[in-house]
Amino acid sequence: MNTPVEGWQPRTPYRSRRRKRELILILGFCCGLSACAYRTMQEMSNYWQSDSWWLPPPIEKPVEEPVKESAPVASPPIASLETHRFSVAKNEGVVGSLGVSELQRGDVLPDIARHFGLGYDEIVAANPELDPWLPDANSRVLIPAQFVLPRAPRRGVVINLAAMRLFHFPAKGNGAEVVTYPVGIGREGRATPTGAMRIARKTTNPTWYPTKNIRDDHLRRGDPLPAAVPPGPDNPLGKYALYLNRQMYLIHGTNKPYSVGLRASNGCIRLYPEDAGKLYSRVPLSEPVYIVNQPYLVGRRDGIVYLQAYRSPEELNEKSLTKTLRADLKKWEQDQNQPLDWGKIERILQESRGIPLPITAGTPTVDAVLAEARPIVRPAKWFGQPEPPPEGKGGWYVFATETASETTARRLAAMLNHQGPPIPARAVPKDERY
Repeated sequence: MNTPVEGWQPRTPYRSRRRKRELILILGFCCGLSACAYRTMQEMSNYWQSDSWWLPPPIEKPVEEPVKESAPVASPPIASLETHRFSVAKNEGVVGSLGVSELQRGDVLPDIARHFGLGYDEIVAANPELDPWLPDANSRVLIPAQFVLPRAPRRGVVINLAAMRLFHFPAKGNGAEVVTYPVGIGREGRATPTGAMRIARKTTNPTWYPTKNIRDDHLRRGDPLPAAVPPGPDNPLGKYALYLNRQMYLIHGTNKPYSVGLRASNGCIRLYPEDAGKLYSRVPLSEPVYIVNQPYLVGRRDGIVYLQAYRSPEELNEKSLTKTLRADLKKWEQDQNQPLDWGKIERILQESRGIPLPITAGTPTVDAVLAEARPIVRPAKWFGQPEPPPEGKGGWYVFATETASETTARRLAAMLNHQGPPIPARAVPKDERY
């Protein structure tokens, strides 16, 4: 659907037409970065020229007996899943774990996503039964803090566009340690490019120089931009910027944190402000950057094979990718003498919820795995949660809209509270309307 604004239009099959119409009311995002030609480094060619990049490396000894399915066992609550720093063995490719948290009135999925280091699309795809902006109180939200590593060199920065996730392999870890962050990427029609690059320079409090095309786009929308936007709350680059050697492409913070996990930029890569500061301090100049676009990821942990499937981006041929994946998995199954659960594989591909699930024959069912997610102790407040305006008649207010539905009013207020910068909003009763 074409709309006059860009931004809050998450690509999810679960959103109703009514909610799509409501989203048109929300302010959009714009990063304003253009593209130019680049050369792909030879180091990555082996990964992209092979049709089997998603397959895990062969195991030295095939598993003789499949893992027996067992009944779910209740796990004790854990304090947090907020830190995405993992150790990973050389021949394994799955890190993290699944968690679950209780919801209360007023919770919204974008707040929970940011608190646990997830992007918008990640948490929405993992919880298709929940309204992102008005989930039912006392329901449970799945925290998909488990990831299959992309097929790429385990050094420097690796960004998987399909997952909208960045993986950093610090040099001192020699590929055995990884830190991961959610990202926002180029919107449809202005996709972030793939390839092997490097960090050319780093800047704090950068100035944004929008291209002529970006300025023309803003002018057509009645929002003229200056030739240079200085540091401050209106600067879409945030406080930290890492410039790639491909001209006009950056990894940076943002003044619109709730656009992370969406295709909302003009090609740049956005991080939550808190993550941008961490990455800036950890990544040195000339650090390699590998950008891939892999919607289907296969990895192994503890001898069990996992499949993680994301919705295939429009620039990729989904039919061709799934066909090749099935053929390669069948060949791998035969070569390794390790049977796979094909019914589970087809369900994972169909749902594409972005959750790593075991596909080795005899492992627990999808529903059983999700039921075993670890309960998380609820924090007193979600990190970065915006404050709604106080109730009462003090101060001044702007009337936004009127509706007979309290649900519609509360949902719209939640969306406005999560703009960048936020627009403090509250749903109030008015003569039996809201």
